[in-house]
Amino acid sequence: MKAFNTKIIAVSNQKGGVGKTTSAVNIAAFLAITETPTLLIDMDPQGNASTGVGIDVSPKTKTIYDVLINNKNINSCIKKTEIKYLDIIPSSSNLAGAEIELVSMFTRESVLKEALKKVRGKYKYIIIDSPPSLGLLTVNVFTAVHSLIIPIQCEYYALEGLSQLLNTVRLIQNNLNKKLEIEGILITMYDSRL
Repeated sequence: MKAFNTKIIAVSNQKGGVGKTTSAVNIAAFLAITETPTLLIDMDPQGNASTGVGIDVSPKTKTIYDVLINNKNINSCIKKTEIKYLDIIPSSSNLAGAEIELVSMFTRESVLKEALKKVRGKYKYIIIDSPPSLGLLTVNVFTAVHSLIIPIQCEYYALEGLSQLLNTVRLIQNNLNKKLEIEGILITMYDSRL
């Protein structure tokens, strides 16, 4: 099997309803249909990226929560999707409590980064659907990725949250992930009538 120089990209915005999950799923699916081995990681407790690619999460399903909190091997949590080159690590509602459980952990900001070392080289791209907040789950994501895509809704108030997100990015760059870059800003929900 060919080893890839894996690029890890997060789709992130702390504001909900901006098309973050839709963008993450579509970017991952597009990469997969071009026969590029891609892993989608659903870090949002709502789990919409998981259901968006057809994964039915039951109480017995191993999820990203098991990787972060229960120290499960990340490879055991990967699920195949109906798209040939697209795999996913699903989310579950348990992830909502992970913020509190991570607080007492040693090197809590880099749990995801350490786990991802076991799948680097297996995929060309790893796309992460971040939670709609700037808590410890998002800090874990920003510490683990190479770059961010920031979806922004086409409205004035969307810019207010952007400055808070960029401030968090600067803090992460200064303290946890000096190589973190902003891949780009993705304009979503454009309506030419407005």
